Amino acid sequence: SADIDAISAQIIHTFINYYVEDPAAAFLAQQECEIAGIENDTDGFGVLEEAETPPPSEEQPVNYGFICFSVHKKESNGPTDSYAAIAQVDIQRQEPESLRKWREEQKTRLEALDSASKAAEAEWRAKAKKELEDWHTHQSDQMEEKQKCEDNSPGSEWDRVARLCDFNPKTNKQAKDVSRMRSVLISLKQAPLVR
Repeated sequence: SADIDAISAQIIHTFINYYVEDPAAAFLAQQECEIAGIENDTDGFGVLEEAETPPPSEEQPVNYGFICFSVHKKESNGPTDSYAAIAQVDIQRQEPESLRKWREEQKTRLEALDSASKAAEAEWRAKAKKELEDWHTHQSDQMEEKQKCEDNSPGSEWDRVARLCDFNPKTNKQAKDVSRMRSVLISLKQAPLVR
């Protein structure tokens, strides 16, 4: 009865120390307990340990200042099964329904915008290609027209020169007076020189 009271007092003292006192001290006590369990392990080394074990008749001091328990303090709020814990983590990682719906709606909205922008881009490319072809045809038509106008027949030289001149009577005050030159070119255009 005295031994049971001493053991229960020691168990109560250990629980108080374990749950109330320093967690580092509790960790060290747990590690010492595990090391003591490893040192007293009899798996595979029975021959060597039989020589070291004292005869059962001798009394051994057991009190090291703490008691080793096989049940350790668990700090989990969920199930103890490892697979159940993984399943619980998966459940915790799942998004709320509203977030999941928003992500799906956002994804469909972005896909619709992407497809619309790709369609608009294809339309713009086709339109730009057509405009470029039209510009090339217009440019080639103008070049042909210009070639026709530039007839190399005698007497058309002054017409070509007159096309290059500006016959606007308004002059800039800073520009030189070219009115006489302009009148000479106009007269040559109307009545070219005959040789």
